[in-house]
Amino acid sequence: MFDGLGFLATALAGFLTPVSLFNIAWATLLGIVVGALPGLTATMAVALLVTLTYKMDPSQAILSLMCVYSGAIYGGSRTAILLAIPGTPASAATTLDGHPLALQGKAGRAMGIATASSAMGTVIGIVFLALIAPLLAEAALKFQSYEFFWLALFGVVISGQMTAVDDPLKGYIAGILGLMVAMVGMEGLHAYTRFSFGITALSGGVDLIPAMVGAFGLAEILGVMKRRASAQVVTSTDRVIPRLRDLTPHWVTTLRSGLIGTFVGIVPGVGEDVGAWASYAAAKRSSKHPEKYGRGSLEGLIAAETGNSAVVPGAMIPTLTLALPGSAAAAVLIAAMFIHGIRPGPLLMTENPSFLYEIVAILLLSTLAFTIFGLSLTRPLVKVLQVPRERLMAVVYVLCVVGSFAITQRMFDVYVMLFFGVVGFILREMKYPMAPLVLGIILGPLLDDNLRRGLKITNGDPSPFFTRPISLVIMLVIIATVLMSIPAVKRGFSTLLRPKAHGRQSP
Repeated sequence: MFDGLGFLATALAGFLTPVSLFNIAWATLLGIVVGALPGLTATMAVALLVTLTYKMDPSQAILSLMCVYSGAIYGGSRTAILLAIPGTPASAATTLDGHPLALQGKAGRAMGIATASSAMGTVIGIVFLALIAPLLAEAALKFQSYEFFWLALFGVVISGQMTAVDDPLKGYIAGILGLMVAMVGMEGLHAYTRFSFGITALSGGVDLIPAMVGAFGLAEILGVMKRRASAQVVTSTDRVIPRLRDLTPHWVTTLRSGLIGTFVGIVPGVGEDVGAWASYAAAKRSSKHPEKYGRGSLEGLIAAETGNSAVVPGAMIPTLTLALPGSAAAAVLIAAMFIHGIRPGPLLMTENPSFLYEIVAILLLSTLAFTIFGLSLTRPLVKVLQVPRERLMAVVYVLCVVGSFAITQRMFDVYVMLFFGVVGFILREMKYPMAPLVLGIILGPLLDDNLRRGLKITNGDPSPFFTRPISLVIMLVIIATVLMSIPAVKRGFSTLLRPKAHGRQSP
């Protein structure tokens, strides 16, 4: 405990330098602007920035990326409130009550409350990051190849189910496609080239960054250009700085939403939008005035913004301790960490224990930064929303091309970006989620290498995958997750429980 406080104090002192403060300021402001612009997502922002930071000092590069990430998740609330168009998917739930408040002439008040809620949600998540991550890393040291195989499969399965609620099968298919992409290229144990089809450039596999830039960047550009232009911006003329009487009556909602958001962040590959919707649904169920939700409820706005912001530090818990990304943006951060010589995973607390507390310090400072920017620059940021999207998308496309080319200076990576952009757009049009696809690419090598390594250790005997206690538990959770996504099984389970519920209610 005291070591952790010492590491945190050292990390905070290390980031209170002119260079670090400058990077915090511009990266957070860039994140807010990107998040506020419809069609630009936090994942896209982080993926594009990775390509521009690989020559920076590692600590400053991670600092900039984390600030862009947290700023973009917060910035999406600007557009959600003013336009009823979420700047990022994480802010979709914010539109339900944020925009009605704006139409009532309370846009400034709504944005101020959203800012305060985002800050409180992030702080709640930070507390759990500092407390849970060291314990999880210690437990993860007991994992072997058998456990990591099931853990990788669990990440793909749970991401597929929770990001495609209406049709989990589409989520599973997207995850399997990602795993198939990860199998391309030279495998790690015997250096055998697979699925390259004679293309020399494919022998090294498909690089994550161009694939992600295409799936989240170019696909988003194509989607935005397909949709109609947005409506007129509602301007802010009322008070922006929130009053305590707006926030204190809803402290239970804030705490509950922060806890839900943090838990959602811990689940691999799910993301901030699920955290926002889960928090909003829980707040509405327990509210004394659920009829006000969707009509300008402050409680609903607080729940949505607290929930999505708490996912950011929550997502860093599995990212740092297990190398399993808690969100799509966290997947890009894992790639960035490896680029800069940092190895997330169970050995992080042994090899580089101070890094966890550097992330905690970065999140605290970025929270302070987006709170200051959010409360002081609300009216100027409204002007950003009036940039014609045709000009904006052209700039983003150039960044996609340059970013894909910059890391290895290969035109092949640009072609990979274009391919995944078109495929991603087609899949989105068919309502397939992108997060499981990307998570499959990330976790594919982990799943493949640990499956074959485990079989090699046992001379081909697969029984340890099913008999070791931790492996058995994770396997049963995966089976239960898949079964509960089948409508017939879910209905049968509900029917089985219903008589018992009636029996408890009878006198």
